[in-house]
Amino acid sequence: MAQLAARLATKPVQKAATGAGEEDSSPAPETVGKPILEVIDAVHVYGDVVALDGVTVSAAAGEFLTILGESGSGKTTLLRLISGLEKPYRIGALRLGGVDVSTVPAYLRNCTTVFQHYALFPHMSVGENVEYGLKVRGVKPAERRTRAREALRLVRLEEKHDRRIHQLSGGERQRVALARALAPRPAILLLDEPIGALDEKLRLDMQVELLEIHKRLGMTFVYITHSQEEALTMSDRIILMRKGRIEQSGPPTDIFDRPVNRFVAAFMGVENLLEATLLTLDGDHATFRLGEATFSGRWSGTGSPEIGSDIVVGLRAERLHVADAAPESPAAANVLPCRFGAAIYKGKYLDRTANTAIGQLKVRIWDANPVTRDDAFIWWKREDCMVMSP
Repeated sequence: MAQLAARLATKPVQKAATGAGEEDSSPAPETVGKPILEVIDAVHVYGDVVALDGVTVSAAAGEFLTILGESGSGKTTLLRLISGLEKPYRIGALRLGGVDVSTVPAYLRNCTTVFQHYALFPHMSVGENVEYGLKVRGVKPAERRTRAREALRLVRLEEKHDRRIHQLSGGERQRVALARALAPRPAILLLDEPIGALDEKLRLDMQVELLEIHKRLGMTFVYITHSQEEALTMSDRIILMRKGRIEQSGPPTDIFDRPVNRFVAAFMGVENLLEATLLTLDGDHATFRLGEATFSGRWSGTGSPEIGSDIVVGLRAERLHVADAAPESPAAANVLPCRFGAAIYKGKYLDRTANTAIGQLKVRIWDANPVTRDDAFIWWKREDCMVMSP
């Protein structure tokens, strides 16, 4: 433990990767205007496990910021530090609205949390649950009732004010937890995988509802999830974490289309990841060798790699096109003959395995009958070919 503490004491502040070909000199979203939330160089450990390793994060007023990552990545630990439910091992600063609150108790911070398992009191009515946070803050009874009803109206549950928690569905309980968090009118709403326990239909409905509430209130949301689909659907900006560190930060389109390395690409669902050798790099235009053939793509990794270095190429299955004959269109910058193998019916589309000279590729086919034989061609556009760091 002493060795771990010594290493962390000298750890520099981590900067998130931008995904640009060179260092991005333009202001990051965090630095445009005065942020409402700032977490500077946060370090947290559990025994010998480093949960947060020098993480710096900020959020602008009114932003929907999603912290995404697999289990154990540190995303919930970061949320607990912001809310005051966890005391950091070491932190440079933790500011809410420009005020350092790193030593301020949770109930005095101008933020509230919606938990995955709701944490509702079964012996209280819906209205009493929503009023509870206001009662702890010393709000008078008349105002508590008024604000609780306003919050329930916002989540369309005003008629359930006097119901008991066990009389509600899972989706209704989630909305009660949301109303309870909104009633104190916080500057920042923290959401810890709040819809993870709901079935698929309810999750989709709640995504829409959360977006509408965010738009209506203009409040800053910090949302924790391990679901790529939730993050892409709802966020203004995504921070992807891994093992207590930030792998990449940016708008959803960057995280989806311009992953900086293999981990980000795999986590965001890129089906085809291939090892290649970099031949040229001109701006973001990269050429590379795969097997005996040369292809071109768009560089999305960090820095400027040396020519001849190992790289990773990512191809999304839905952006691979198939044809009976080799296409002559200039858009078809990369063409490969293939022989189709197994097919998996997915309802809206068909996933097919294509055997090529560079290995097996997964192709997502939306047309009912795009090719008439098993021997065919695959092609893809340069801008749909992600070239990144290993």
